[in-house]
Amino acid sequence: MSGKNVNFENAIQLDGWIFQWNGEPLQTSQCPSCPPPGKWSECTNNTKTRTNYECSSSTDFACVEYTEVSECGIAAGTGTADLTLPKIISLAAVDAINPCALAVLALMLIAILTYNPKKRSNVFWAGMAFIAAVFFMYIIYGLVIIRFFQLVQLLTSIRLWIYKILGVAAILLGFLNIKDFIKYKPGGALTEMPLFMRPKMKKVIEGVTSPIGAFSTGLFVTVFLLPCTIGPYVIAGGILSTLELLATIPWLVLYNIIFVVPMAVIVLMVYIGLAKVEDVSGWKDKNIRYLHLVAGAIMFGLGLAMIMGWV
Repeated sequence: MSGKNVNFENAIQLDGWIFQWNGEPLQTSQCPSCPPPGKWSECTNNTKTRTNYECSSSTDFACVEYTEVSECGIAAGTGTADLTLPKIISLAAVDAINPCALAVLALMLIAILTYNPKKRSNVFWAGMAFIAAVFFMYIIYGLVIIRFFQLVQLLTSIRLWIYKILGVAAILLGFLNIKDFIKYKPGGALTEMPLFMRPKMKKVIEGVTSPIGAFSTGLFVTVFLLPCTIGPYVIAGGILSTLELLATIPWLVLYNIIFVVPMAVIVLMVYIGLAKVEDVSGWKDKNIRYLHLVAGAIMFGLGLAMIMGWV
């Protein structure tokens, strides 16, 4: 219509074309009558399903039914984990009875007593300072582990398998610990501190003479502890990675309280005279195979439960 203008009430752009018209506008609002989502089904192969509905433009904005799939333990749409205390407590208990951590603490207490055998208060304060340093550093390590898993899970294909991979890792650690029970050899892979690291660690600890020194040494010695204690912690970090990073801190605190409880008990027993450091070290050496057996059984059972979708 040469020389004239036409005004349209509605317009929409599709693939570079602009369509304009007068009259009823296109309905673009969400379907108000869509039913709410159904209930989640029981877990099968670590997945659960439910019926959900959404408004679809391809069907004239009608409600379309579809099946929503989610990993067990993860609330769809929230990213939060349906965590259970037994998982975290089991993993922390395995770390707590690790011979590696008990041996390091015994060496530190011996160093303190050798320097000043008459001042027993040094044992208490140095022991607690050492434990506080280990606790603090392991919280940091835990946050790093969790953040790593969160970055990895941005890849959907990996995220779908991560839980089963953690279960396999738990079974492997359980097997290695049970192997140490059947045929013990010092410095077992992922179960004890490697033999080549022990002289270096001992040299560092022998220089401890005060609570301040014990705290500083504890910060550094955790590097030597990692090879033999990191396994359960990595699995726990993978489980916790479905939470927001700040929301994992209470879980990490719980884990590490359990982890350091045996060390705190040893310090108290030595301080009040119920046991000698030599007794603690001797008990550890005498029962080391059984400690591996208990840790192995817990890890193997937990890993199997994770793979089978029982937890």
